[in-house]
Amino acid sequence: MKNFTKYSILLFAIFTDFITYAQPGDDTGDGDLEGNDPPPAPINGKLFLLAIMGIIFAYYSFKKYRKFYQN
Repeated sequence: MKNFTKYSILLFAIFTDFITYAQPGDDTGDGDLEGNDPPPAPINGKLFLLAIMGIIFAYYSFKKYRKFYQN
């Protein structure tokens, strides 16, 4: 009975998540179900900043890793 309760709660949580984030389309008759969405945001504006932060994080991680295993 415990397993049934655990699995039923898990399934309920999964299906509730799908239903909560689902958005109905606007059927305008022309076949366009998406509607008038805003244009997507560009991602290449601050790409260099993301690369710099990645390099800093990698340096910090390797430094911490070496310090942990040297002792």
